[in-house]
Amino acid sequence: MDSIFTEQPGGVVGKPIIRVDGRDKVTGRAKYSAEFPLPGLTYAVIVTSPIAKGKIQSIDSAAAMREPGVLTVLTHQNLPPLATTPNTPEGKKKIGAPMGFLPLTSDEIFYAAQPVAVVVADTLEHAQHAATLVRVAYQSGGKPIAYYTDPKAELFDPQKVQDGKQEGHTKRGTPEESFASAPIQLVATYHHPVHNHNPMEPGSTTAQWTAPDRLTVYESTQGVFRTQSSLKAMLGLPADNIRVITKYLGGGFGCKGSTWPHTILTIQAAKAVGRPVKLMLTRPQMFTSMGHREDQEQTVKLGATAEGKITSIIHTKKSTTSPWDNYAESNSKILDMLYATPNFEASYEMARANVMTSTFMRAPGEAPGSFALECSMDDLAYRVGVDPVQIRLLNHSDYDYSTGQQWSSKSLKQCYARGAELFGWSRRNPKAGQTREGRYLVGMGMATASYPVHNSQGTARARLYADGHAVVQAGATDLGTGTYTVMTQVAADSLGLPLEKVRFELGDTQLPNAPNSGGSVAAGTVSSSVFLACQDVWDKLIKMAVADRKSPLHGADPAEVGVEKGRLFLKNKPKKGESYAEVLHRADMPDIEGMAQGKYGAGNENPQGAKNADPSKKDEAGGHSMHSFGAHFCQVHVDSELGVVRVTKWVSVMGAGRVLNSQTARSQILGGAIFGIGSALMEATERDDHFARYTNADLANYHVCVNKDIPDMTVEFVEEHDPYINAMGVKGIGEIGIVGVAAAVANAVYHATGKRVRDLPLTPDKVLMNGLPS
Repeated sequence: MDSIFTEQPGGVVGKPIIRVDGRDKVTGRAKYSAEFPLPGLTYAVIVTSPIAKGKIQSIDSAAAMREPGVLTVLTHQNLPPLATTPNTPEGKKKIGAPMGFLPLTSDEIFYAAQPVAVVVADTLEHAQHAATLVRVAYQSGGKPIAYYTDPKAELFDPQKVQDGKQEGHTKRGTPEESFASAPIQLVATYHHPVHNHNPMEPGSTTAQWTAPDRLTVYESTQGVFRTQSSLKAMLGLPADNIRVITKYLGGGFGCKGSTWPHTILTIQAAKAVGRPVKLMLTRPQMFTSMGHREDQEQTVKLGATAEGKITSIIHTKKSTTSPWDNYAESNSKILDMLYATPNFEASYEMARANVMTSTFMRAPGEAPGSFALECSMDDLAYRVGVDPVQIRLLNHSDYDYSTGQQWSSKSLKQCYARGAELFGWSRRNPKAGQTREGRYLVGMGMATASYPVHNSQGTARARLYADGHAVVQAGATDLGTGTYTVMTQVAADSLGLPLEKVRFELGDTQLPNAPNSGGSVAAGTVSSSVFLACQDVWDKLIKMAVADRKSPLHGADPAEVGVEKGRLFLKNKPKKGESYAEVLHRADMPDIEGMAQGKYGAGNENPQGAKNADPSKKDEAGGHSMHSFGAHFCQVHVDSELGVVRVTKWVSVMGAGRVLNSQTARSQILGGAIFGIGSALMEATERDDHFARYTNADLANYHVCVNKDIPDMTVEFVEEHDPYINAMGVKGIGEIGIVGVAAAVANAVYHATGKRVRDLPLTPDKVLMNGLPS
């Protein structure tokens, strides 16, 4: 899009600038949602159910109420009422969150660790002790259902339940007929366990009623405006009466992208006691209070020519959902678009169980879907005797077959080439199970990564002061990934100021509206809003200057005025101009404000149809499919005696549009890849088949990667310019780092052992069960 800037003034966008909020974090000045010392603050503790199915017979809170400092014990019998709950279809639609069911609204128990009471006291210790004294008697509802594999579980098509909102069935071409006639036919089933998010900061809420109808909530959320919207519906208050603040967030990965029961219970508790209330979930409660990635089974039928050209993909999925929820990850989307696939079909089935609802988890759909697809692509490569990279190049899609649209940009081939070079792929033995280092079997594997650029928009405000500093604002959140920093960089360049002269503010519903930090949308949307708001400032200054008789730019065509490093000048006579401060001083203005909205697809004014693409299929960005792409390369050592798998070398190369900060961007891809390696080798939440209770709901038994599990890792980005996605050309990288990672590890294990394991995680027992080369 046209810009008044001759270049990005200052040139700090893209540079490895250290985090502007780093000092506040390491010194403790940064306040997280559970760290606001409000006057009269009280503390809430949740009492949870030990059973997963049944009813509450009685609750005796007398002993708890006699304890020192206890203010109240809230149950379904005395909790302050709400205007709306998600317990009805109408309420869920109004709230717009996947919560599905709000506990403490009846005597029914639907899942283990469901909240049954909230104790509020003057100290955390008093509340914790009193919670142990609440006596609850239950009437069992019989054996609960824990998984979709339970014989009592009934599978259903989610499309029939949600009036088509869930993609229960997708079909293109003649997939079954094409598969049946394909020379190469591969059929494989893959299993994913339950995963939990486990960010460093547990879910936490501090709620304060500042008036009978006015509320301030310090919330651990990925989106202050989405939280405000949900609370507006439940409380029946105007949005302006509800302020949500999230200045710092200790990770989220999707679990903090929605409003959960503990938040509204804290708000109700604050109403009941007439004082501010803080509630922070325990680590075990994190497993049962803020969703999870559902357990799932995927079957892929892949048909191909004898040379390895795909002719058909058929994908089916089964998963577990809660008694009231219809959420399922849309795994099939990546299978539908990643390769040139003329015939495709996907269907979903779910079964209700006595478990908490599942929700978004880093790269929802793409992460588990890529495991099934990329392992199947590897199988195809071995079957036809083609290198795994070459099989992907053979099936490279020049446009998006799922929509018929051309790509806004795509650098996948460059990612393959650079990744293979950095990794040393040419040294790989093409035969599986043939490379050893002493007792270790050595394997090399790779996989493709992709993630969409989601439709999103937001607004930013920029205020430039005549004394040389600026304040830029947007109601975004910083997950800990560097939003404070990259937006400061964008604003500094756009305003022509040094970094230290710019302050970026976020995390408050009193600021301009911004989208959730999730789905890889924040960086692109918020940076574009900031850039355009700053441009709005300069547009206004230029108009002031050309209208001012005392300005050297008086009477000039605004289109002929450029901006560089805080100075306005004529493009054809660069020496003729003045600083913005001079313009403001003559107008007796201490500052000037600009506002703008960063839209998805900004700048896409002249789309061109892809070869063979369907020109009738256009999106808001003018007919382009928008995705980031990348490639992961992995080397493993498999202990031939113990079956232990260790990743010993890793390379990721990404094409993700414009990179705002090379240091934080690298950290994002590293974090996603480590997340995926944990998924591949160790992460699994275990649910007891008989009681539907979690048996490893803590970080001692739910294993995640530590330093020793991870080798030195190489991350690079290929330079990519995308004029269609948004004003800054930023695609976002929060999710793509995990996509394809589990498959790259699994493919390396296959290359090391000659045995395919399709059941995550790839623990030693599963590796040994297949038998290893002697």
